[in-house]
Amino acid sequence: MQFETAAGMTRGLNTHIARDIARKILSGELASGAILPSEIELGEQFGVSRTALREALKLLTSKGLLESRPKIGTRVKERPQWNMLDPQLLEWMQGMEATEDIYHQFLEFRKAIEPHATALAAVNASKEQRIELSRIYRQMCHVAENFEAQHWVDIDTQFHRMIFISSGNCFYVPFGNVLTTIFKWFFEYSSKEGGMCLNEHKRIYEAIMAGDEGAAFSASLSLMKGHKHRLHQT
Repeated sequence: MQFETAAGMTRGLNTHIARDIARKILSGELASGAILPSEIELGEQFGVSRTALREALKLLTSKGLLESRPKIGTRVKERPQWNMLDPQLLEWMQGMEATEDIYHQFLEFRKAIEPHATALAAVNASKEQRIELSRIYRQMCHVAENFEAQHWVDIDTQFHRMIFISSGNCFYVPFGNVLTTIFKWFFEYSSKEGGMCLNEHKRIYEAIMAGDEGAAFSASLSLMKGHKHRLHQT
């Protein structure tokens, strides 16, 4: 297996190395349980010192991707141990091909948390947050009339991020920021053939604006049906 050389780089060297290795792990090119080449071999492939390489490996270890063991070497950890909500890890995923299984898992994760966040937003959203959500929704309607997939992905991401921010719950709020990358990744997949659910978004918006907690929860859950996101039913 070949890694991209980092020779000649003066800034972000550790991150460049970590990103290259991480993407190979996330894509499955480096399978769980695989042993990485020795530090000497990796250093030669990347064209960097062992110090720089060790810093990169330490970064990946902190994200749950790698572990080092005496007499064994550096090994790729099993997927359940990966810190999938690490912002940098999510950023490194951008542009990667994902499997249908990953999309299903993300949708199931959203089902568990987003309807509750939406219900809270109906109750807790401030005046300013409702004004901002209104602005975003009007923009959604405009984009829907002149559909272009990338514009829809951008405004759809803003809409869902605003829901988490408006929940008023300090544990939900970070999801609106941390998940921005993976939201876009998911929406790009579900919208790439012109798919959008404007009516469902309208029901969510109207329920939040009316302060109807139950209707907000139901509307959010309804949006997350697999067939609406071009996912096969499991």
